[in-house]
Amino acid sequence: MTDTAETIDISGYTFEKAVAELESIVARLERGDVALDESIAIYERGEALKKHCEKLLTAAENRIEKIRLDRAGKPQGAEPLDGE
Repeated sequence: MTDTAETIDISGYTFEKAVAELESIVARLERGDVALDESIAIYERGEALKKHCEKLLTAAENRIEKIRLDRAGKPQGAEPLDGE
């Protein structure tokens, strides 16, 4: 991984994209064929990706909790799950 790749802003990553990159990092680290300095750098990126995924999951849980059902079983007062 290059310095440029390590510093790419992940704040706009979708959950799926962040998980895919995190899985790639884990696979590289598990193979054990990465130099120590690079291992540390990609581990740190993995930590950032993990935190980003946790943030996205928490936001999704909070949106889901806002959904309420009326007596007929229909959602009421729910906010759109896609943020629109």
